[in-house]
Amino acid sequence: MHRRIIAPGALVAASLLLAIPASAASYAPGAPGIGDPYYPSYGNGGYDVSHYDLRLRYQPKTDELQGTATILARTTEDLSSFDLDFLLDVSEVRVNGAKASFTTSDQHELVITPKTPLAKGTPVTVVVRYSGVPSKKSAYGFNTWHRTPDGAVAADEPEAAWWWFPSNDHPSDKATYDVSVAVPDGTQAISNGTLQSTGSKLGWTTYNWRQNKPQATYLATLAVGKFDITTSTSDGGVPVVNAYSKDLGDNDGAARASVERTGEIVDWLSGYFGPYPFSSAGGYVPNTTTGYALETQTRVYYSPKQFANGSNTSVVVHELAHQWYGDDVSLKGWKDIWINEGFARYAQWLWSEHEGEGTTQELADYVYASHPSRDAFWTVKPGDPGPDGQFDLAVYDRGALAIQALRDEIGDDAFFALLKGWPKDHAYGNASVADFQRYAEQVSGKPLAALFDTWLFQPSKPAAAAARAASLTKAGTAVVQPKSWKKIEATNDVHGH
Repeated sequence: MHRRIIAPGALVAASLLLAIPASAASYAPGAPGIGDPYYPSYGNGGYDVSHYDLRLRYQPKTDELQGTATILARTTEDLSSFDLDFLLDVSEVRVNGAKASFTTSDQHELVITPKTPLAKGTPVTVVVRYSGVPSKKSAYGFNTWHRTPDGAVAADEPEAAWWWFPSNDHPSDKATYDVSVAVPDGTQAISNGTLQSTGSKLGWTTYNWRQNKPQATYLATLAVGKFDITTSTSDGGVPVVNAYSKDLGDNDGAARASVERTGEIVDWLSGYFGPYPFSSAGGYVPNTTTGYALETQTRVYYSPKQFANGSNTSVVVHELAHQWYGDDVSLKGWKDIWINEGFARYAQWLWSEHEGEGTTQELADYVYASHPSRDAFWTVKPGDPGPDGQFDLAVYDRGALAIQALRDEIGDDAFFALLKGWPKDHAYGNASVADFQRYAEQVSGKPLAALFDTWLFQPSKPAAAAARAASLTKAGTAVVQPKSWKKIEATNDVHGH
């Protein structure tokens, strides 16, 4: 707060006392990072978002995006200013109806100073008007906005929001969303949740999407282009919306043969993980040159390259498993990535068994035997892999090994109760590896610290005794590559950006 002081001496002091609340000394800028050691500058301190309302207009020919974001939040401390994570050009910011001053800081911070400081516990409405060409913006040497021949896609991990909407960009601050996108007639806009309505006016069509369950910012997605959209309902009653770029070429058939099984796979996964937690399911395959897939909530992003060798239901299983493990229950911090990737990989192992192409035990045996003790694979700790190892193969395969070891330790009854109970008990929230260990101990009635430490936190291959305790590689038993292995191996770069 800056005030021009024109009175001397005691008058100055009196003016200050009248102008500034007694608690003003407690007001301070919110932290420019939420406190995640893997990504210190990601997210922001001082507030919690409950809802994003995004009103967008996008021109595919020029990659020009105009937007108005209305963000509903509540302060968690006394704030003189606060940050949003964002890269595009801002023209106006309002906080609780009043114009606020703003500037940029570092590589992706929008710093907002409201007209009046905000006390802890205050409901806040932030309106940001902005525009720009996302493909021309970069931070830390990269850009996650993907241009396509007929539009663009926002889908990346651990960051994607900066290029299309201002946010508190960390999974620990989840919110609901309304995303309204106006695009030229003949072009479609795809986002998360359910399509509430469409309307056309003066050559522009507006698509109104709603995500009514809490969603992490990196799981919010936007795709603009010319799509063939299919709709269906699974046997379990889950509405399914899928979309395919009209120029997928030779990958079109394999993509459809895979993604069109979404309803079937959602119902099958529900048998292991409990009821599907969202209002819709589905996926989209845009014509991008990327090679990965991403569990964008309710509307999974798939690269066409995932289907270059034919149909690939294993990757669909992986991404749909994330709807429970990663989307419904999200990580507290990025070091907790095992809860996302280990269980999504294990779902692929369960699917292999369902398809008669190798049991979970056979796959665990094969993974354990395939990596000698000197292999760098064992130096990655899935329970805290570090930012450089966050998407390392070990987080997936060694992570799934840990789950098989847990299953062997606590028995199938407790294990399958755990698989269903975890998403139910932590629905729409955030949790850590430590939280999962405590929950597993509660469900099983067994101490599990040593098992978790051995399989998730030691930078070495678990010894033969630990492996035998987990029913792995029994003496004298030959390990044969399961039939499903090549299909599972083909998804190893599923999140390799």
